[in-house]
Amino acid sequence: MPVVESPNTKARITSIDALRGLVIILMAVDHTRDFFTNVRFDPEDFTQGGTALFFTRWITHFCAPIFVLLAGVSAGLMADRKSTKDLSVFLLSRGLWLIFVELTIVSFGWQFNLGPSFVFALQVIWVIGASMIAMAALVWLPFWAISAVGLIIVLGHNLLDYGLFPAQSWSGPQPIWHIIHNQGFTTDLGIPSLMLYPLLPWIGVMPLGFALAKLFMLPDKQRSSALVRLGLFCMAMFVVIRLLNAYGAPQNWEPQSSIWFTLLDFVHALKYPPSLTFLLMTIGPGLLFLAFADRWQHPMKDALIVFGRVPFFFYIIHIYFIHALAVGAAELQGGAYQSLLVGFWQLPQGYGFDLWVVWCVWALVIATLLPACKWFCTLKSRRKDWWLSYL
Repeated sequence: MPVVESPNTKARITSIDALRGLVIILMAVDHTRDFFTNVRFDPEDFTQGGTALFFTRWITHFCAPIFVLLAGVSAGLMADRKSTKDLSVFLLSRGLWLIFVELTIVSFGWQFNLGPSFVFALQVIWVIGASMIAMAALVWLPFWAISAVGLIIVLGHNLLDYGLFPAQSWSGPQPIWHIIHNQGFTTDLGIPSLMLYPLLPWIGVMPLGFALAKLFMLPDKQRSSALVRLGLFCMAMFVVIRLLNAYGAPQNWEPQSSIWFTLLDFVHALKYPPSLTFLLMTIGPGLLFLAFADRWQHPMKDALIVFGRVPFFFYIIHIYFIHALAVGAAELQGGAYQSLLVGFWQLPQGYGFDLWVVWCVWALVIATLLPACKWFCTLKSRRKDWWLSYL
């Protein structure tokens, strides 16, 4: 990620990288679970899976919102040292590159086959790429307009969930609806596609990140104070909206068999497409982390910074590594390795492991990939080749 030359650059970028590193290793938890679980139901169904499985899934919800937000922050920091034209060209080219990688390298990594069952899996890399393409146009607008676009999309997209523009009466072509709002498998795009991350409201989160970059140009104390206030405001709004089951919370919570299960249902906000409450719940704590990370001194932070400085590199190799481990695990478990040459959404019955095994495999993945990420991080710091900015 680009570094802005200023007196406080080191501390600021350290906090951003640490947060990015935290969410990338949390994402690896989810992907390890995807390929190693023996569960064939929604992991957030606490009535079947219990607390540990619920939180193994729930903690990974922070990943996508933080990734998109920090991508916007990085673009905002770049705007301080690049011309609008150069920034727009970079965002456009970077966005197109990410979508290409999602459709090819990443989609193959999820499935390890190009046969009839192969689909183009459109997930977080696709969403970041598409949001960057949108940002390439938005950067030509005044700062206030960029911020307004982000707010309007994030605050207003839930109108689609309340019958104002219901899917069944959508008057435009269906492929557009699938791209914008509907999760699931579709052939409406002309190719078999698994639309796991519809665009809304992700293309609104990135402009908000772009606006947030202004805070990273303030003195340390002012920046931390502003981040704390924003973070607490987001979390308070989440609680209020959820308590009321109001707008922005299309998936209502209900009293459960115990207070604890009621709490789990309360924090179970809708992710696909991400509701306003989902974004408030995840971005709020992320802002608090940014506020305090500068003062956090621990060897763990150093490791997080390494992962956070090469997130795309880690993302690609961890998918291939986890999937390869799963192929070997299927063979060791007594099944044919060919049964794992599929996407995690096609895992065969009878394959999989208990939750403790998932966490052990995750620890192995992180420990194994840390040296590779250190090497690539050092390479990026020593060399300034233009193509490295795309990795």
